[in-house]
Amino acid sequence: METQLLEVFRTVAHLGSITEAARRLRFTQSAVSRQIGALEQELGARVFDRLPRGVTLTEEGRALLPYAVKILDGLTSARGAVGDVRTVAAGRLRVGAFPTAVAALVPSALARFRQAYPQVVLSLVEGLTPALLDRLARGEADVAVVSSSPSGPLDRARFELHHLLDERMLVAVARGHRLARRRVVRLADLAADAFIAGSATAEETLLRASLPSGFRPRIEITAAEWTGKLGCVAAGLGVALVPALMAGRVPRDIALLRLHPEDELRRRIYAATPAGRTVPAAATRFLACLGAAAEPLR
Repeated sequence: METQLLEVFRTVAHLGSITEAARRLRFTQSAVSRQIGALEQELGARVFDRLPRGVTLTEEGRALLPYAVKILDGLTSARGAVGDVRTVAAGRLRVGAFPTAVAALVPSALARFRQAYPQVVLSLVEGLTPALLDRLARGEADVAVVSSSPSGPLDRARFELHHLLDERMLVAVARGHRLARRRVVRLADLAADAFIAGSATAEETLLRASLPSGFRPRIEITAAEWTGKLGCVAAGLGVALVPALMAGRVPRDIALLRLHPEDELRRRIYAATPAGRTVPAAATRFLACLGAAAEPLR
């Protein structure tokens, strides 16, 4: 059944006149009569009795009217809901990000987005890049902020990668460390130092992503979270690599040193969306917020 037939039926029932309904709908009177006839033929019942002046609903018409109203109102609501999502006046945005991106970059972008689109429901999940990409592939996230991996390049066949920035790694040392007053250090200067590492998998990824081949850091202490890792550095138990995005969260009793350009490698940070799928309007707007938030960090 065509919804236009129901719209014509509802209008005629409301006005009690085919002539008035034709004027309201900007149809000819004969066009309205034909559509009422087509509806009656499809239903196998008369919905109006034609009177000398106007029309009145039959019992069959009275039975149909509330359903016609419900269907048409539902379609209006559905169109409104789709329009709200398209214009980012409603809907949801699901973001995933690796831990140090959550420390600085992503909150700034989310704050920009929320200010512009306060009706959108936000959610943020923290995780490592491989897990975030899996969530993205399963449709459990709209955007994932990820970093380049030493185990291989990110899969551009499965994901659209929007480059945000290249992040340098800094060396964190205690304020009393022999190198704390330097601004730039060589890896050779750290050969005798123990490194504070996170979990074996996560920290191996960070170290391998950031240090040139041939340098083998001596790891004596592992701490899974950044709070514990930096606490060990502050106590003088070793040094650690700290992504630049974490620089503003480092305690004052720790000095951050840059690596010499010949030793320094950077990791690339991207916003990823699933390839081959329509990107929600909210995600598209959030990508712009991420770009703006990344600009001062470059």
